[in-house]
Amino acid sequence: MTNTLDRRALLRLAGASAGTAVLAGATVAGASPAGAATAAFRHGVASGDPLPDGILLWTRVTPTPDALPGSGAGPDVEVRWQVAADPDFTTPVAVGTVTTGAARDHTVKIPVTGLAPATTYWYRFGYADAWSPTGRTSTAPPADSAVDRLRLGVVSCANWEAGYFAAYRRLADRDDLNLIVHLGDYLYEYGTGEFTAAGRVVRPTQPAHEVLTLADYRIRHALYKTDPHLQALHAAVPWVITWDDHEVANDEWSGGAENHTPGTEGPFADRLAAARQAYLEWMPVRIGADGAIYRRFRFGRLAELSMLDLRSYRSAQASGTAVDDPSRTITGDAQMAWLKAGLAGSTARWKLVGNPVMIARVDVGALPAWLLGPLGKLLGIPENGAVLNADQWDGYNADRNELVDHLRATGTRDVVFLTGDIHTSWANEVTTRATGSANPAAVEFVVPSVTSDNVNDFLKLPAGNALSQLGAGLIRATNPHVRWTELDGHGYGVFEVTPQRCRMDWYHLADRTSSTSGSRWVAGWSVAAGSSTLRSEGAPLS
Repeated sequence: MTNTLDRRALLRLAGASAGTAVLAGATVAGASPAGAATAAFRHGVASGDPLPDGILLWTRVTPTPDALPGSGAGPDVEVRWQVAADPDFTTPVAVGTVTTGAARDHTVKIPVTGLAPATTYWYRFGYADAWSPTGRTSTAPPADSAVDRLRLGVVSCANWEAGYFAAYRRLADRDDLNLIVHLGDYLYEYGTGEFTAAGRVVRPTQPAHEVLTLADYRIRHALYKTDPHLQALHAAVPWVITWDDHEVANDEWSGGAENHTPGTEGPFADRLAAARQAYLEWMPVRIGADGAIYRRFRFGRLAELSMLDLRSYRSAQASGTAVDDPSRTITGDAQMAWLKAGLAGSTARWKLVGNPVMIARVDVGALPAWLLGPLGKLLGIPENGAVLNADQWDGYNADRNELVDHLRATGTRDVVFLTGDIHTSWANEVTTRATGSANPAAVEFVVPSVTSDNVNDFLKLPAGNALSQLGAGLIRATNPHVRWTELDGHGYGVFEVTPQRCRMDWYHLADRTSSTSGSRWVAGWSVAAGSSTLRSEGAPLS
């Protein structure tokens, strides 16, 4: 019988399995952190989606005491903005004004153009006699330029109630990052006490109830943007972001979500529209004319980054052999065609994919069912074995096979998936029935959660406990394409791209419930150009 679980249930099972053997078988220079937010600009500043000639700037102004997020109150006001080549703004290169008001929750988004490529800039906003904190950003290099190195901070899954965002602080303190890639679950929709730090509410969320309405989502976004570590990282470096499910509701699909009950919470379409409107108001993200968030960024001849949307077009999660049904999709037809064409047609050395949920298989039992041949079909087992988490690509085998088959048919190499969602750390080689275990088509690096619970939290045991370690060992034994996994740590990844290799380094926090937590390096894995085989690294990047 197929066992289909949501993300938190999967983590619980992974921890329990350790005891029961169920699973057997152009670098930007450093900048000072953002200054204290003024009363008018209490939610900080941000930049995102860098292009060779432009950048997207964001802030939120509070012009009057009653103009609080989600209130619908406050006047329309004019906000000034400046971009300069120096942090003192002695040489402005672009200036302007924009009007904002309650209709867009007093947020401001400016697509600045006409900038020089591969250049560091500083920016700020003004209202009345107040200036916002100063942000630092940079443009992308020209598409045909030679780039020696790209270094990214990679993050996912930041739950307010489960701790402080010290992972963002540690990244903001670095002086070697070009970009932050956020892979989704920037915020969580739950009411207070519904998803905590191993049962403990570290800091209560607002609003206290589960968010459903436009006002609710605006208030939740605003709360997150009061975190000083989040503000510091937004002000230090540009971000490229995509959404996952919790920006709307847990295990979202195109027509609903596990954490949405139409009978008591209204039509899902209304909730989705509210969540998307608040997201587009509050996030430094460019959206296509058709509302699509999947998009692509180029960093010279070195790398191209395709950011996926794996919620808006997917079929409902399924179980049993339905996960093999070719009529079901995780990407949608248009996005799949865009992804395949972009990867195969790219002239960049590295093809990076911002991938909200894990694409590598997690096979259960001593062998995956497809090695058993027709017997698997007779037993009603999906071709990759029983599915633990049908919310991942495991629940949409046909789409994964289609993408991997396309990479093989077109000879597309040097594809790297950057993944979040599952709260744990993984270094995977991407294989299917067609590739076999010896010929992976790509690699995948999965970063841990910033704060959200993982295996030891569900077990109520310390990080690095014997059960978690045994569980990780059993996963690797059953899945040889999983070269490394760690099930307990919270933190972030630092990802470096050079013409010769891609490498991910994992850093875990000492204590996610401490605002001042330090972090430590726990592992590094790399892949050489022309290869899809991972190699362990013995020391952190310098």
